[in-house]
Amino acid sequence: MNTTLADLVEQARRTGTIAGLPSQHWINGRHLPSVSGGRMETVDPGTGKAFATVAAGTALDVDLAVKAARAALSGPWCSILPAERGRLLARASALIRAHADRLAVAEALDSGKRLGEAQGDVNGAARAFEYYAGACDKFQGSSIPLGPDYLSYTRHEPIGVAAQIVPWNYPISTLVRGLAPALAAGCTIVAKPADQTPLTALMLGEILAEAGLPSGVFNVVTGTGTEVGAPLVAHPDIDHITFTGSVPTGINVMQNAAQNVTRLALELGGKSPVIVLSDADFDAAIEGVIGAIYENAGQICSAGSRLIVDRKIHAEFTRRLVERTSALRLGHGLRTVDMGPVSSRAQLERIASFVERARGRGVKVLCGGHSSSDPETGLGWFYEPTILDDLSPDDEAVQNEIFGPVLCVQIADTSEHAIALANGTPYALVAGIYTQNLSSAHRIAAKLDAGQVYINEFFAGGIETPFGGNRASGFGRAKGLEALQSFSKLKCVTARL
Repeated sequence: MNTTLADLVEQARRTGTIAGLPSQHWINGRHLPSVSGGRMETVDPGTGKAFATVAAGTALDVDLAVKAARAALSGPWCSILPAERGRLLARASALIRAHADRLAVAEALDSGKRLGEAQGDVNGAARAFEYYAGACDKFQGSSIPLGPDYLSYTRHEPIGVAAQIVPWNYPISTLVRGLAPALAAGCTIVAKPADQTPLTALMLGEILAEAGLPSGVFNVVTGTGTEVGAPLVAHPDIDHITFTGSVPTGINVMQNAAQNVTRLALELGGKSPVIVLSDADFDAAIEGVIGAIYENAGQICSAGSRLIVDRKIHAEFTRRLVERTSALRLGHGLRTVDMGPVSSRAQLERIASFVERARGRGVKVLCGGHSSSDPETGLGWFYEPTILDDLSPDDEAVQNEIFGPVLCVQIADTSEHAIALANGTPYALVAGIYTQNLSSAHRIAAKLDAGQVYINEFFAGGIETPFGGNRASGFGRAKGLEALQSFSKLKCVTARL
């Protein structure tokens, strides 16, 4: 089997796949076929062709996985000391790095993203395990001073069996940012990857077993949202649900979780603003805006999909932005390109329909605005990097998450106007600010309704910084030490002495 990155890329480009990909669920420490015997294809968005098949699960497979996770709670996992959990997570981090090339190529094929982006995601996954490895033996309770006649203290206990429902745009990243803190807190996990991108979750099962994770602690059931996601959410033995996805599906998850009073954290949509003030460094701001909207072809919940620019610099800034955007090269993620495909034909059609309706309303399309394909092969699902100019606050393209490489430009007359525009959608996930006046930046940041605000670098931070949204963007926080709170239940013990 090829092992070097160059060999893996060459094999994938020559055959359309790589050898030895997992093809069954990961339940109770081993690969298992679906009880029904069902199978489903996973497709490379860069070619539009299937390159692997995996098990198509049902409620029966979900039940097996949940039972395995429940049994593991009272097995060897519950007696492993926090420091040993930390060492296990550290071994997992090292193994992810050892298998990084294979994981990255599989992720690029499965999701369509550029290889460099996939490599960044895999490195981020390794870093997440490393970070929470150091937190395992430091997640401590506190003593409450009630006076000399009482001893009162708190302790964090694992919440139990945690369900992770993972989206297709960041398969390994989104899984690991929930998985690593859940393991650090002592939970067991049943993961349902998106049916479009199941492979790296299954590969992680093998890696964690190699790291020494006891059987049943981490389980993966592949399949559709209807056949696997819904029964997982409704299962009475699930103690916590982490869901990342669309607002309508998140509402459905929340309603189903209520039937069993199951705790949950939701990271839903975004329509995140990037505010560029008149004193901003143009070069830095343009590169920041490009990365904010065109990374992963704009398929990011936290994408900077709205540019709010000061009227005084609007003409020059957009001129330079269009020049830079028009030079971006499209192509398959395993080649040297600037932007890869979108995830599916349905997603491509959805993006195109937003832009065509904008044209019909008389919106000016500064660049892009058309479906495309890989210029080398004529295959795949691509959409040109697009900029829509001078949109009104109530425009459909401003108010709705397009989830593609479409930037919506809004013009602000003052800083207060920029804040009002930024807060003018149902979403409140992230926001960006570009200015050389840090006093202004922090004043604006305080008035923005967003879970996180980036100043002079979009996507600033890492696993150490909490991440999550407000309003229609959901609730709960991933990443940082705050994520540990999601996977624990606090117990207070008070004794009269």
